[in-house]
Amino acid sequence: MHLRSARDLGHLTYCTNIHAGEPLDDVMASLARHLPAIKAQVAPAQPLGVGLRLGHAAAEGLRDADALARLKRFLAEGGYYVFTINGFPYGAFHGRAVKEDAYKPDWSDPARLTYTDLLADILSELLPAGQEGSVSTVPCTFKPWAEGRLAAITENLIRHVAHLVGNAARTGQTISLALEPEPYCQLETIEETTRFFKERLFARAGVARLAALTGLPAAAAEAAMRRHIGVCYDVCHAAVEFEDPKESIARLRTEGILIGKLQLSSALRIAAFDAASARQLAAFAEPVYLHQAVQKANGSLTRFVDLPQALAAGGAAAGAELRVHFHVPVFLEQMEHFGTTQAFLAQILAQHRAEPISRHLEVETYTWDVLPKAYRTAELSTAIARELDWVKARLLQ
Repeated sequence: MHLRSARDLGHLTYCTNIHAGEPLDDVMASLARHLPAIKAQVAPAQPLGVGLRLGHAAAEGLRDADALARLKRFLAEGGYYVFTINGFPYGAFHGRAVKEDAYKPDWSDPARLTYTDLLADILSELLPAGQEGSVSTVPCTFKPWAEGRLAAITENLIRHVAHLVGNAARTGQTISLALEPEPYCQLETIEETTRFFKERLFARAGVARLAALTGLPAAAAEAAMRRHIGVCYDVCHAAVEFEDPKESIARLRTEGILIGKLQLSSALRIAAFDAASARQLAAFAEPVYLHQAVQKANGSLTRFVDLPQALAAGGAAAGAELRVHFHVPVFLEQMEHFGTTQAFLAQILAQHRAEPISRHLEVETYTWDVLPKAYRTAELSTAIARELDWVKARLLQ
């Protein structure tokens, strides 16, 4: 939904990657089941934005003109609109072990380029007139795979920007690709992210490659690069990395890096990690998703690729704070044994209210199905609406 108070705060939605379903028919069924109840609670008198998650199977289904027309009709009749697509998970995302497969294919693989080009084409069909679009994606690759892949990653990203430039020339629409920094990925911290953009995309060679692909003069190619590729700032990920909310946003702005999407999310926070809290955390060590963990002690960070490794350490730096990449409902400040990084999210929202960070705001709590049962006491549509209402209350106060 479009948020306005003293200023235009952009468009707020939630990410439909919380719903299971890979084929297009399953995606459509999930939308039909959940969107009416969510809209009735949070946007009864205005259109409801949808952060659409389309995996490869669903996206391929929308190549069919009749299927695309059916989706457009559903959106129009229900009072919904799509302004952003989550193109991070390519394949299955629920019901089986995903872990590091969430990053496959990475940006070194032409399959990732073909898929993301298709998502941009679909979004150009769904975008309301005059509105900008965004597609979030993997942060290049999983860090252990990065060696030897950066040249191909850079080439494929620039090829996608060229596709977006062509799309804009043909349709008049501006769509941006938003790389999503995440723990243990090639783009993990804001420092790594800004360095990648400066050295690979905004550098003279990157701009020259885009100019060669598009026929644009150098200055126009640089402007197009900055307009069509940027970051998806996931608040949970930044909190897990112990980023500074104000400084991290300021750094991206200073470097001229577009924040195409702001994903509103919250992580687990254990104020003093030790053997006892490790035992309590065991309920969150589920087999589907990767839950990277970062511990801060004496100003230094210790990183664990997944929660079981952190648990095995049993509080290596006893009493030091641990944060876990486990998306928890944004309205929870405290859980049974642990805190959350809700305070970090509240700071980001306060910054956005004062000086908007992005045009696109997306609540993302895809881990609902794997949360311990004690936290899944509400029906899913009700929980999603509660998250959106929590965000609205802090932005529109």
